[in-house]
Amino acid sequence: MKAVLLALPQLSVLVVASAIAAELPLEKATLTEPPYVPPPITRTQPARVTVELEVIEKLGQLADGVDYVFWTYGGTVPGRFIRVREGDTVEFWLMNHQNNKLPHNIDLHAVTGPGGGAASTFTAPGHKSRFTFKALNPGLYIYHCATAPVGMHIANGMYGLIYVQPTTPLPKVDREYYVVQGDFYAEGDFGVKGGQPFSMKRAIDENPSYVVFNGSAGSLVGDRALKAKVGETVRLFIGNGGPNLVSSFHVIGEIFDKVYTEGGSRTQDNVQTTIVPAGGSAIVEYKVDTDGTYILVDHSIFRTFNKGSLGMMKVEGGSNKDVYSGKELDESYLGDESVATAVLPQKPAPAGKAAAGKVDPAAGKALYQANCAMCHQQNGEGLPGAFPPLAASDFLNQIANKNRVELVSTVLKGRSGKITVNGKEYNGIMTPVAGLSDTDLATLLTWVSNQWGNKAPAFTKDEIKKLRDTVNGAAAPAAAPH
Repeated sequence: MKAVLLALPQLSVLVVASAIAAELPLEKATLTEPPYVPPPITRTQPARVTVELEVIEKLGQLADGVDYVFWTYGGTVPGRFIRVREGDTVEFWLMNHQNNKLPHNIDLHAVTGPGGGAASTFTAPGHKSRFTFKALNPGLYIYHCATAPVGMHIANGMYGLIYVQPTTPLPKVDREYYVVQGDFYAEGDFGVKGGQPFSMKRAIDENPSYVVFNGSAGSLVGDRALKAKVGETVRLFIGNGGPNLVSSFHVIGEIFDKVYTEGGSRTQDNVQTTIVPAGGSAIVEYKVDTDGTYILVDHSIFRTFNKGSLGMMKVEGGSNKDVYSGKELDESYLGDESVATAVLPQKPAPAGKAAAGKVDPAAGKALYQANCAMCHQQNGEGLPGAFPPLAASDFLNQIANKNRVELVSTVLKGRSGKITVNGKEYNGIMTPVAGLSDTDLATLLTWVSNQWGNKAPAFTKDEIKKLRDTVNGAAAPAAAPH
């Protein structure tokens, strides 16, 4: 067939190319919701691949109690992950749901051609459009809406990733995940409840009220955290929809063994933090060597703790003390007279008695300063609107006296959601505190729950061990004092 076509000079190149593409095997692309990725493509030859993507305007949650109207590809932010192979001919269908109010289109950075497909896919509500392109260049690419005003469409969630798998696939890994950062411009500041409209002024000023992974604060925490096991290799397909901010992507407690810079073919090894530009991407890989909770952040760090760019990867399978010991020593520091305290054998304070005098105050204070003071402040006063106070805290006193497993769970597993402390509502994320022995945790909780006007029975090492076993066998609660 190809030889016959090529022998007919009167046929245009376009007709020849179309006829050749028509001979390719046909398949429909598998599209996945974040944070999941379609399985690797195993075929060794190009195919004609159909991609069908629907635009849906929908009400969703930008944070707990914060409603926002998202414009989406496939009903999620980011949109569906698309995986094709280098050399494939892609027949792309864009459908605009009939209940939508606006026209939309799509610009895929993987496309060679005017507008990346935008000029061919301008689609009114209740209509669908089609164009075809050849996946010439392997790599990880952003796609986004390019309908005017372009920035507004992107800022409302219209972006995602398309991966053109190279003819020689990347090495096999145990887990692949899909994470895209985006900045959102709601009228209200971070955490202000109720329906929040888009603010063009904030967007033009590049002053987002939210910077989040996968479309909402808390999208990758708690039960929605990414998962892995010790010894597994993880590959993250990272994108940045923007529309404005550059991401400094980092996983706390991990070093990227390999980074495919900006989603291309070149790699760099042993990277701590990688830049992901607005409208760009990166592929990062690392092996998980010990258990615990690893925190995904934008290392422009106030975005993480004050605007929402925080995710988690929970790793199970046992600790590797050769890789990471956990806390081995906690001591008072008195210059040249520094002496160890927390590691000395101590008779635990009996449960039910006041903690004063039963644990070393210096050890408790040192543990607090090392693990808690950064957020809750030196004197337990917290930060207004961000971190609740521990000083004279009705919430802390209630759980330290009546629901001690909840307090232990909060420290060991972290918490997210809203709570009320001393009459004020807080809605944030507390990350787990790692590396505390039973003695450390007993010392820390006894000290905190008997400082600044708080009063509760002392925790003992044996009690902490029992509570830890209970926590490890149960799901973490939903609200957190942090």
